[in-house]
Amino acid sequence: MSTRAHRLTIAEVASSEACAVLRVSGELDQSCEALFLGTLGACVDAGHRHLVLDVTALVFCDSRGLNCLLAMRWLLERREGKLLLAGAGRHLSELLAYTGSSELLPVRRTVGQALLDLPLPERPAWPPGSSSH
Repeated sequence: MSTRAHRLTIAEVASSEACAVLRVSGELDQSCEALFLGTLGACVDAGHRHLVLDVTALVFCDSRGLNCLLAMRWLLERREGKLLLAGAGRHLSELLAYTGSSELLPVRRTVGQALLDLPLPERPAWPPGSSSH
């Protein structure tokens, strides 16, 4: 699965029954809000309780983008799941710190580290293409 707006691309990199790893690249702002929420919402509707977002290539995120992230966290928390971010750059890290959102949206250096926050049976094989646990 891969969806794209003019400035935002979301691609599924790996998944298990409970978790999807998505690569989010480009810009997350008001113009891409519907695409972002719709794509991630479809993952949740498909049964994924945990989402790991590889945001290494996310070059811009404003307050509307932050609201999208917080909305997805809220939705997943109600399903006893988690939203984890991996590879946040300086801009996103500063936005999270400045708004006090760092505790709500944990950031790990890599997807592999983010997956360690999830129970082993719920993690997808990582890196993609590797055999199961």
